[in-house]
Amino acid sequence: MSAVQYIEENGRRRFAVLPIEEYEAMLDALDEAAGIAALVSMAAEESFPATVADRLIAGENPVRVFREYRGLTLRAMAGKAEISAAYLSDIETGKRDGTVATMRKLAAVLGLELDDIV
Repeated sequence: MSAVQYIEENGRRRFAVLPIEEYEAMLDALDEAAGIAALVSMAAEESFPATVADRLIAGENPVRVFREYRGLTLRAMAGKAEISAAYLSDIETGKRDGTVATMRKLAAVLGLELDDIV
């Protein structure tokens, strides 16, 4: 057990004094816990293959890229988003801009954030 000393104020413990070795061990444990938490957070984020990133960098429409990556046909995705296939096609080809409401629906169908597709 450690040799912790307490400093009290008005009958309540306010400070703890402990050997430097224990203090440094606590800091190491906190650093390790923070590192593990960061890894868990990173693992929770979805990653995509380089081919998806390459297509996006090349300027392809993000809705089309992610739709194809998710294995959805144009009709299937349009149906899930409750829009016409023609409207979705126009969005993907750049003939029309989708409304914010439509783009939110498309992002939800793709399991993405709105920012990922606009």
